[in-house]
Amino acid sequence: MKISGSSSNYFFISLLLLLFAHSESQARCIPRDEKVEAQVEAILSKMTLQEKVGQMCELTIGPFQYDASKAPANGNKAMQALADGMLSAAALDKFFGTYKVGSVLNVPFDNAITPQKWSSVIRTLNSVSEFHTGVPQIYGVDCVHGANYTYGATLFPQEIGQGASFNVEIPKRIGEITAYESRACLIPWVYSPVMDISRSPLWPRVWESFGEDVLVNAKMASALTVGLQGDDPNNIGMNNVAACLKHYLAYGAAVSGKDRTPSSVTYREMMEKYFVPFAECCKAGALSIMVNSSNNNGVPFHANHILLTQWLKEGLDWDGMVVTDWADINNIWRRDRCAANKKEAIAMAINAGIDMSMDPYSTNFCDLLIENVNEGKVPMSRIDDAVRRILRLKIRVGLLDRSTWDIPWESAGKGRRKVVGLEERYKDFGGDAFAQEAVKMAEECMVLLKNDDNILPLKKGQKIFVCGPNADNFRPMNGGWSYTWQGKTTDKVCREIGKYRSFYEAIVDKFGQENVEFSAMLEYDPKNFNRDCHMPELLIMDGNRTFDKIGRADVLIAFIGENSYTETPGNINDLTLSRNQLDMVKYLAESGKPVILVLNEGRPRLISEIEPLAKGIVHTFLPGNYGGVALANLLSGESNFSGRLPYTYPKYHGSFITYDCKPCEYSKKMEGAYNYEANTIVQWPFGYGLSYSTVEYSDLRAIVGEDDVTVSVRVANTSSRAVKEPVLLFISDLVASLTPDVRRLRAFTKIDLAPGESRTVEFKVSKSELAFVNEQLQWVLEPGEFKAAIGRETVNFTIE
Repeated sequence: MKISGSSSNYFFISLLLLLFAHSESQARCIPRDEKVEAQVEAILSKMTLQEKVGQMCELTIGPFQYDASKAPANGNKAMQALADGMLSAAALDKFFGTYKVGSVLNVPFDNAITPQKWSSVIRTLNSVSEFHTGVPQIYGVDCVHGANYTYGATLFPQEIGQGASFNVEIPKRIGEITAYESRACLIPWVYSPVMDISRSPLWPRVWESFGEDVLVNAKMASALTVGLQGDDPNNIGMNNVAACLKHYLAYGAAVSGKDRTPSSVTYREMMEKYFVPFAECCKAGALSIMVNSSNNNGVPFHANHILLTQWLKEGLDWDGMVVTDWADINNIWRRDRCAANKKEAIAMAINAGIDMSMDPYSTNFCDLLIENVNEGKVPMSRIDDAVRRILRLKIRVGLLDRSTWDIPWESAGKGRRKVVGLEERYKDFGGDAFAQEAVKMAEECMVLLKNDDNILPLKKGQKIFVCGPNADNFRPMNGGWSYTWQGKTTDKVCREIGKYRSFYEAIVDKFGQENVEFSAMLEYDPKNFNRDCHMPELLIMDGNRTFDKIGRADVLIAFIGENSYTETPGNINDLTLSRNQLDMVKYLAESGKPVILVLNEGRPRLISEIEPLAKGIVHTFLPGNYGGVALANLLSGESNFSGRLPYTYPKYHGSFITYDCKPCEYSKKMEGAYNYEANTIVQWPFGYGLSYSTVEYSDLRAIVGEDDVTVSVRVANTSSRAVKEPVLLFISDLVASLTPDVRRLRAFTKIDLAPGESRTVEFKVSKSELAFVNEQLQWVLEPGEFKAAIGRETVNFTIE
């Protein structure tokens, strides 16, 4: 943002000027490519209304799937070929031949399939849709921590762990590998990254975000976007995919903390915080956006013209495509009661700026939209604009070039006539090189929260007792969106593949079976383990055998937290860790042996009742299939901790807060007769984390220039261990016309320090980044005093 001067002592950017008043010289988010635009116009000019609205319809794969019970008895070869690809010929003819459907999503039969099967399905869908419409459909899949719906793909730490790394190179590299392994399946479009700033620890999708901070979400999501798409958004290569940002806007700010429930965010705060990560990713070239399923102050996001069209498309001069989330046009009338019926809801959504409807089962969207157009309720110009955006996306990912998707799985032929198949083109799929990278990433994504008496790293030869419901279970290691929506088959799939190690198995590998004993003590209910929700535990302590194992151990490691979940099945009413797990830890502590807690959870479950009982506490978040090996490396001291909390870890259920709160939310007792108390106590603050090294900060300086503030600090590793150190710069506006946040993270980096090494780290912060949005919806930077803080060092500076 560029802040211009005025005749007063204030600097202003009008929100309207920022968003809507574009000059000819203003840069577009994605540079205009004349060849792409010419292709778009050539196709659009020949399309019928039916073909246009068909492009705007996205269906889930379910209705396309082949039902063997309905197969013809004559053994029709064409039908058999489609059956091998798991698709129904009748459905293909209906959806592509009659309705001209433009997109398909989701995983066939609701479970991960191999790249070979994926490529067969998508190649068939593309061929049939191209035959009927001249334009192949575009297939979209949720890939939130790798190609997570593909059997054998590399699964990485979920975004919350990536946020904890404070290393932007990690999401970028995850994006590159995810794109490569998705493209091996012929998947060109992924629903990632998620950049919902998670403001309530109750929210069941905390772990799908990069945490509670604006800047962390913006920088991490932008890096992931570039990793997925590459450097040229107009030409997505064969090792890249189109990104789909989600969920626009303020999805993580639900008042209740429940999934798909309303937020109550002012436009002022929306612009200052929630819009920022999306704007940054659009400027990084993001090609599509998915919309928040709920409503804000009574207005469904899918019907909000201000946010969808004025802010996003016009304000940013962004020519990408906007898609609904699952059945959310239906929610406008069925749930939110803002329309009388689906036809009216469709008109509202399309006129607001929706380009494609994830319907996801019915083609009546097409029929009703045609009626709306014929009746003048949706202008043809809006239809053409939406279809241009859809065609532009398809051209950018290369779908109109048949050679990008009409590729067999196996190579065929020899010499000049050889056709290189997907198996050979993507030979690194799920390989050892990616696995090794995933281990190192997971190491950086874990946080050491407590290490009393240097209980960690574990000493060689120590006897270790491992227990807890998450110790030997791949489902909670990965979380939701892992092989299935809720991750319900993850443990089964991982054990079938056979190359991953659970936390317990990795500890055995690292410390030796002779030094490790195990008893789950608790497990998720085996009778209901595959239900789509997080299960209560059953106490299964095996009496004297467990007691004897504890007695033989030098240290007790309890793996506690949550089972996998996502979206509404993950809603909870109490953030406190389950009673069975709390009691298990108390039982361990009664032995007098030192206890180490390993947290494996998607959101910060309350543990204040047992935290004092533990000598050591490690947070693994949801580290993926290689999290076990990563944790064992850290516990042994072979690797060093370097993660920091990407959210504020609460201590009490009635005391939720984010680090960028207002002064009245944390201030000490007010003077006077009433002696008000506004203190909020947290378990651990945002940005907290320990390592095995000692790092000292000194010589913090701030120099105010014409446009920037340069902040520098000396960082020294005074220990004998190498360390990766996140350096976080917080700045506080000490006095403002609107009560300022206590502090805001304004810059961060991660540096490598050898033993005894010291370095000077310098940040340049634009003055515009210190501005806020005032009540007139203007960006304003007021003169006055600010405070910069890195570690425990602080320095004040003045903006004139």
